[in-house]
Amino acid sequence: MRYSGIGGQAVMEGVMMKNQDKYAVAVRKPDHEIVVEVSEYDGIIQNKKIRNFPILRGVFSFIESLTLGMKTLMFSASFFEEEDEKKPGEKDREKSKEKEAKQTASEKAMMGGTLVFSVLMAIVIFMLIPYYISLLFQKITDSQMLIALIEGILRLAIFIGYVAVISLMEDIRRVFMYHGAEHKCINCIEHGMDLTVENVRKSSKQHKRCGTSFLLIVMIVSIFFFMFIRVDSRVLRLVLRLVLIPVIAGVSYEFIRLAGRSDNAVVNFLSKPGLWLQNLTTKEPDDEMIEVGIASVEAVFDWRSYVTEIRQEGK
Repeated sequence: MRYSGIGGQAVMEGVMMKNQDKYAVAVRKPDHEIVVEVSEYDGIIQNKKIRNFPILRGVFSFIESLTLGMKTLMFSASFFEEEDEKKPGEKDREKSKEKEAKQTASEKAMMGGTLVFSVLMAIVIFMLIPYYISLLFQKITDSQMLIALIEGILRLAIFIGYVAVISLMEDIRRVFMYHGAEHKCINCIEHGMDLTVENVRKSSKQHKRCGTSFLLIVMIVSIFFFMFIRVDSRVLRLVLRLVLIPVIAGVSYEFIRLAGRSDNAVVNFLSKPGLWLQNLTTKEPDDEMIEVGIASVEAVFDWRSYVTEIRQEGK
């Protein structure tokens, strides 16, 4: 497998693919037409030396993924708003333009608010709840390392349980099918095959650079970090956990980055848990979903030249 540098995510009835600073969102509209929007995203840090610094680049990538992910998700959702709205007549067109301008501003505010709320909820569910539950075990043991281990196991259980429950929802299941289409398209070209529906269909829906694997690595790495926090104050222990989140994200990113570029046996072995977890977050897509994934790739990536290079290297 050869690293392509392309990555993406599933959105509502669609797929977003990103290649360097360019990204495309392909969405299957209710009338079955595929619409593709191509844009550029410069990121939060322009300085290349700082942006590519180990650990820090993982923090920047994590923040950018959240921001871009929310933006593209809202874009895809805009195609599925109420379709029974009446088209504006001549007298209403001016009002309609004013309404669109207001909607653009409100959508940006909504995106920011939703992003902040999502992050806060994730901290509460996956950080605070496991931490406070683990404190109950102080009645059984006074080993802080053991309690930190219990906290980490609780965090993993809540995370896996959460993913398993939402995967049962019909709308989420369709998103997970598009997630599968995204992975299969990337695997198809990274294994030197032409990007066709037939080739994508037989490609794997699991990928080592997946966000699911990243989150699992974050959970595991956090166990080792938190096991060595030795302070008496419960409040300070909690504060240190929150402060260390960016560092943990940066370390986890470095592993995912290495995994995506390496076929080393040890790296592949350590990647297995993330690939297993992807069985929950990726589902087999249908051909129409694969077509959407292909449209998204072709908008930002010259896969033909890339596949030709792979074949020439193999000669």
